[in-house]
Amino acid sequence: MHVHAHPDDEASKGAASTAKYVEEGVRVKVVTCTGGERGDVLNPTLSVDPQRLADLRREEMARAVEILGVEHAWLGFEDSGFPEGDPPPPLPAGCFAAIDLEEATAPLIEQILEFRPHVVTTYDENGGYPHPDHIRCHEVTMAAVAQAAPLWQVSKVYYHQTFHKQKLLALHEAAVSRGYESPYAQRIDDVLKRPDDGHRVTTRVPCADYFDVRDAALKAHATQIDPSGHWFALPAEVAREVWPTEDFELAVSVLPYEGPEDDLFAGLR
Repeated sequence: MHVHAHPDDEASKGAASTAKYVEEGVRVKVVTCTGGERGDVLNPTLSVDPQRLADLRREEMARAVEILGVEHAWLGFEDSGFPEGDPPPPLPAGCFAAIDLEEATAPLIEQILEFRPHVVTTYDENGGYPHPDHIRCHEVTMAAVAQAAPLWQVSKVYYHQTFHKQKLLALHEAAVSRGYESPYAQRIDDVLKRPDDGHRVTTRVPCADYFDVRDAALKAHATQIDPSGHWFALPAEVAREVWPTEDFELAVSVLPYEGPEDDLFAGLR
């Protein structure tokens, strides 16, 4: 079970390994906490009526679910947006990140008890990046796994480590050295200033053969992704060569950790 904050997160984080596991016959369910109603339209080729955005994001999610071959559930909470400023403005009343944690957790407990996942993925304590919905997604997932445990014990919880420093630098340098536009060029100075976080990666799942499925699922979210944009500037064959895995951090496990893994189901098969 992947627990994500918004529609499109399931395609930008862990989608290739998801496709790999689905092909192996693993049941995978994506749970999306919010509808992404406050997201910006990031595709310059689209003109979208703001009143239609929520419906469009549901339609896009349905296409991505079909491409990935997963089951899916909405928790039904309202997108919190990404308030910016110093100090940041208050969160919208009633949004996912502003409501009581117990209220936000209850429907995910129901999903866990119904689906009975052996493995759950979510974001780390920083949300992967400090979007209020991503941080709340982490809080809700960890609370739901703990509260469901008397009736169903999740064996492992992993955090996505999609954009750790070592990976970003490797892909950036590969793009520059081969003459391609780097997807990370605009933020590489900030990346270089970050402390090394590679130690957090415990599990690298080889899934390069499924990068095309990942990209197709991501492009299904047309309001969020410019198909000719910089995210697709680095050819897939270069990405496969330079970084052929999706990376995770084992956060909770009922099994002893026995060193670097290449499978989210290590010890469970």
